[in-house]
Amino acid sequence: MPRRTPLASLVAALLLSGACAGSPTSSPSAVPQPAPASPASSAPAGSAGVGSSTDGAAMSGIDVVFLSTMVGHSERTLQIVRLARERLRDDALRTLAAAIEATEADELTTMRGWLATAGPGASAAAHHHDGHGDDAALDRLRTAPDADVDRVLREVLADHQRSAADLARSHVDVGRDDRVRDLARRVEQSRTAEIELLRGRQ
Repeated sequence: MPRRTPLASLVAALLLSGACAGSPTSSPSAVPQPAPASPASSAPAGSAGVGSSTDGAAMSGIDVVFLSTMVGHSERTLQIVRLARERLRDDALRTLAAAIEATEADELTTMRGWLATAGPGASAAAHHHDGHGDDAALDRLRTAPDADVDRVLREVLADHQRSAADLARSHVDVGRDDRVRDLARRVEQSRTAEIELLRGRQ
């Protein structure tokens, strides 16, 4: 069994308990919480007026594309962690995988709610990036011997989460909707923290 790191275990447990800081939905969340948002930018995920927090206009195409891309990415994240979770040997890695699963399931609920009320142009702009080039990664997990599953998950998940962090980081500067940009900031923070934990345990 891989060497256990108490600090990594503690941080993973803190990530898992992140829901106490006020997640936008009722599911547990591992996303680090930002500074308090303005009333306009902190409306419930499924509420009307998902567009600009200042003028109520329909959500911009670039925000819709970001959300739909992140939906596809998070769907694949859940596939990855659920494929490996029953075979993991390291307790801290199992805790981290559970935190990631809870976080992204929570974010999926939020993003789908926003997209459902994003305006008439959303269906045309929204598209899922199914797979994200990770089919080979899933095959690696499926075929990994039990003794190698922990290592393979760390490698696969670190690469997968890096692409999410990069996408979210770039959207912070170009997004138009305040809540979507706030989500992008939190995604970038949480994925970066996850990558550091995954790398630290290799």
